[in-house]
Amino acid sequence: MQPVDEAVSRIVDRGAIFGAYVGIGMAAVIAVSFLLVIPIERVYWLLAPLSGLLIGYYANGRSNVVAGQWRRTLSNGLFAGAVTGVSLAAFLIVIKALFFFGDTGYPDFNRVDPPTGQQVPPFCVNGAGCVYARYLAQDGGPSRLAAAGITDVGSFTTFYWTQQGATAGTILALTIAGGLGGAALYGITRPRASRLAAAVEER
Repeated sequence: MQPVDEAVSRIVDRGAIFGAYVGIGMAAVIAVSFLLVIPIERVYWLLAPLSGLLIGYYANGRSNVVAGQWRRTLSNGLFAGAVTGVSLAAFLIVIKALFFFGDTGYPDFNRVDPPTGQQVPPFCVNGAGCVYARYLAQDGGPSRLAAAGITDVGSFTTFYWTQQGATAGTILALTIAGGLGGAALYGITRPRASRLAAAVEER
């Protein structure tokens, strides 16, 4: 990984590269917490720009960028925010895929009667078929799906992953915007080199 780090460091500071690794870890924690343990996707959306804001500021603080160096400041924030955003988007898609392809229908479908061991209707085909069945079972589900042109498992699968791709893209954009916002906040609040030197001399 050293040659890669050296190539990237020509564009951004090493502190931003370290910040990007921190962003990957942050994305993993957020994904596990709010997509697996407590599945609240709205919180995931909310944390995307906030994590970008934090990592954009942190990347520049780690690099100790002096105020006024806006090109370095923004490029650091953009890089760290983009890596964090890609990680958040990737974790979203991977976890959605686990739930989508691993859906067995339980407990609403494919149930088993304990005394007899016989399957109890309603039934669905594991994976996309069960996810589709769940959407159909929702209030107004058939009419909503029909209005969107969804009439079978194949069209539903296309629709579902198109939506997830759009969601991942939005999360990426929000995180990048947050990274740039964090970099801008750092650039505004960071004292200039002359002021830092004066403060050191006073001590």
